[in-house]
Amino acid sequence: MLSAKFGSDVVSTHSDFGDDTALVRRERIVEILSYLRDDPALLFDFAMDLTGVDYLGEEPRFEVVYHLYSLEKRHRVRIKVRLHEDDPVIDSAVPVWPGINWYEREAYDMYGIVFRGHPNLARILLYEGFQGHPLRKDYPKAKRQPTIGPEE
Repeated sequence: MLSAKFGSDVVSTHSDFGDDTALVRRERIVEILSYLRDDPALLFDFAMDLTGVDYLGEEPRFEVVYHLYSLEKRHRVRIKVRLHEDDPVIDSAVPVWPGINWYEREAYDMYGIVFRGHPNLARILLYEGFQGHPLRKDYPKAKRQPTIGPEE
């Protein structure tokens, strides 16, 4: 259904073990997510989760994974988008599901994935002075961070 609607913007699909998954191109992600939310046969009205994945050594290196659920239809789907290391940018899904706001901030904080158009793309788990993104596989574990203290 998604491939028929979006053609080559849907790179691949599979349904292994009952998990419907589609890998799509980032250029139309908001349009694809809006379609999944609004189509009467689909009604994915709940963005359960969004996460990042680091495939260090592969290109594209990063992946953004959306887990969607339809409260009415009681079905789920996984949407994946691959991003290149030198351009880890994707449009924000906040206009589609406002509740995905914090998930996008977490993916930004931990992986450095930039969500273009996000209303407040700031760190959510780490302090603003933290340098780097600790869930990247090449993040140096022994890296010392700038110290912070109470503001006067």
